[in-house]
Amino acid sequence: MVRPACFGFNPQTAASNAFQQAADSPGEGETQRLALIEFDGLAKALQHAGVEVLIAPDTPRPVKPDAIFPNNWVSFHFDGAVALYPMLAPNRRSERREDVLDQVVREGRFRVSRTVDLTHREAEGKFLEGTGSLVLDRAHRVAYASLSPRTDLDVLGEFAQLLDYELVTFEAWDAADQPVYHTNVVMAIGTRFAVVCGEAISEPSHRDAVFNKLRAAGHDIVDITQRQLQEFAGNMLELAPAGGHIVALSTTAWRSLGSAQRRLLESHAEVVPVAIPTIERFGGGGVRCMLAELHLPKREYGGHRLTVS
Repeated sequence: MVRPACFGFNPQTAASNAFQQAADSPGEGETQRLALIEFDGLAKALQHAGVEVLIAPDTPRPVKPDAIFPNNWVSFHFDGAVALYPMLAPNRRSERREDVLDQVVREGRFRVSRTVDLTHREAEGKFLEGTGSLVLDRAHRVAYASLSPRTDLDVLGEFAQLLDYELVTFEAWDAADQPVYHTNVVMAIGTRFAVVCGEAISEPSHRDAVFNKLRAAGHDIVDITQRQLQEFAGNMLELAPAGGHIVALSTTAWRSLGSAQRRLLESHAEVVPVAIPTIERFGGGGVRCMLAELHLPKREYGGHRLTVS
């Protein structure tokens, strides 16, 4: 997690993120104060549930209003790979920081074998925003991706080739018939469950392909509505502390779910809802967006120095 220094509404991302709201802002200082309270609340809730949380501090300069969402610029993999991603908004590219990666490797005592750097695609105007654009079924090596201005098919192909993933692509639309900006608000995948907004996938053959692939992998499906998608019900993450599995999501998302949907999730993991209304409203992202999950192998000594483009 990255503790923000200058959280706020980002005008450079608003055109493609309908979840962001600029109206009735309490002002920069108050927005930042509220975001810090919510950030610390999520970190403490995860730690209380047994999750090991590594927190990196954001730097005040350059100003990075979306630094709280590190999963868009980096992902960590079981084979020791660290992937770096091309970002649509110029003011988000400075979120990629070598010192953050070095802190993760050092404090987590992780072993890194290679860096997969896709950031050169920014020069081509092609983007792939990490595990915002990609929802990964890591166990079955399947990457689900909803195409949008932030999720380019060519970069997806490069990711799939370099990290050995099968792709399942589709187009998802919100209630206003705009492309949903990130796949991770459309769907989430746990060990034995998946949450998907079938209503958002307008092409029936693509919808069937997504549902059939998930079922074939043994996932129980929670099919959410467009209204629930807007409440971040698709934006959750399963984590695996020592005591078992948990699902982290916002209270907004949890309250939007029906009783049957809640029971299905609770049958697979302990649910940990946390209130982050300021971050959701002005940042346009949910709990899952705030977490860059760490799948790297542990090391005994030594290390691999990472570089960021």
